[in-house]
Amino acid sequence: MHHETHAVGRIGWLRAAILGANDGIVSTASLIAGVAAAGTTPATILTTGVAGLVAGAMSMAAGEYVSVSSQRDAERADIAIETRELAANPDHELEELTQIYQHRGLDRALAEAVAEQLTAHNALDSHLRDELGLTEAAQARPIEAAAASAASFAIGAALPLLVVLLDSGSSLPWTVSGASLASLALLGALGARIGRAPMQRAVTRVTFWGACAMALTIAIGSLFGAG
Repeated sequence: MHHETHAVGRIGWLRAAILGANDGIVSTASLIAGVAAAGTTPATILTTGVAGLVAGAMSMAAGEYVSVSSQRDAERADIAIETRELAANPDHELEELTQIYQHRGLDRALAEAVAEQLTAHNALDSHLRDELGLTEAAQARPIEAAAASAASFAIGAALPLLVVLLDSGSSLPWTVSGASLASLALLGALGARIGRAPMQRAVTRVTFWGACAMALTIAIGSLFGAG
């Protein structure tokens, strides 16, 4: 049997993981760069970075869980509606399915035959897939999304913290920014490769916004530190 592997099956966890790692690098590196630019002590810089890692990972996990749970609740509500409609008015639901297949290019007779056979096989599954676009690959998984976000944020945030351990001098704002931008570029390339998307676009996107965030926090840190 010919088997194809598609990126759509990885969309759920890939989106959460890439978002988490990107946020972990950008937010933690920006915190460290801003605080370092203000002239604070190495211990304060490290504490700020660790606090940012923990708080950010928990925030990402909670945010993803709440967001994806809301999506799952909406899916369940739609499933309940379709279940009731199929029980109360099966003829109308069959006609609805027939018209869907007609709009996709089948003639009336073939659309009716397809709708009847799929209804006999699994009416609810057919309506969820073809009427609402709900599939197993795209269904909401709150725990999976929360875990992927928290873990990837922590991994991303650990990279700027490693730079703090290696460089605690006045050059820290620039070394942590440079290392973080390189990490963002690698992350963008990895995400593009896994998701089979254009690599240059992904790399440019993440490094541009990361550079903006770090430049802004360095400017703010320098301003307050000078005072």
